[in-house]
Amino acid sequence: MALFKKKETTNVDFNDLPRHVAIIMDGNGRWAKKRGLPRTAGHAAGAETLRSIATYCKQIGLRYLTVYAFSTENWGRPAEEVGGIMGLLKKYLREAIDQADHNQVKFRFLGDLASLSPELRDLCLRTEEVTRLYEDCQINICLNYGGRDEILHAAQAFAADYAEGRATLDELTEQRMGRYLFTSGVPDPDLVIRPSGEVRISNFLLWQSAYAEFYFTDVLWPDFDRNELHRALAAYQKRSRRFGGV
Repeated sequence: MALFKKKETTNVDFNDLPRHVAIIMDGNGRWAKKRGLPRTAGHAAGAETLRSIATYCKQIGLRYLTVYAFSTENWGRPAEEVGGIMGLLKKYLREAIDQADHNQVKFRFLGDLASLSPELRDLCLRTEEVTRLYEDCQINICLNYGGRDEILHAAQAFAADYAEGRATLDELTEQRMGRYLFTSGVPDPDLVIRPSGEVRISNFLLWQSAYAEFYFTDVLWPDFDRNELHRALAAYQKRSRRFGGV
């Protein structure tokens, strides 16, 4: 494929990609601090990296990409930083809507959208509606998301169904529980990537990543490029996934 340079693809089999890659987009603040810039500048750079990586993932045929954009814990950050992140999200979503026919990427938002501003919540719903028919590549944006919060929501939803007689305790299987999660209908991630040098999952896809492969790198998210993605994919392809078997 002429699109890819040989030195970039030597260790990656693009015919054997994971179906679903999830990324914790971490290191924006540290990237900005290293350059004497405000943290908002780091988030702006991180947003451009997301645009680049998402475009590239569609080009190589990746079916699902899930990114951690804003956690339930991130509300505790300074108001200026939170406002900057929300402003970037609005800008990104307006562009996604305007360019939907060109990009042909399906968007889905995972998390409790009720806590967002009405404007941002409406943009999320509008983006989902405008892109709902595109099937080749789906980008899931975790927004006001927390893994524990997701499981709690799922448990409450099942409890409501049980109380109303729509479900019995015997029907609560892993498959049934999965239908109550924000990710209902989305396959579990095969590969979870964490840039920035941190070696933890930070309340991200706790249920879904039970058998995911993890890849950690010291590279800060704004510096994460296709070559770094290649390294993660190559590392994944060298592993043997046994799902608890021999």
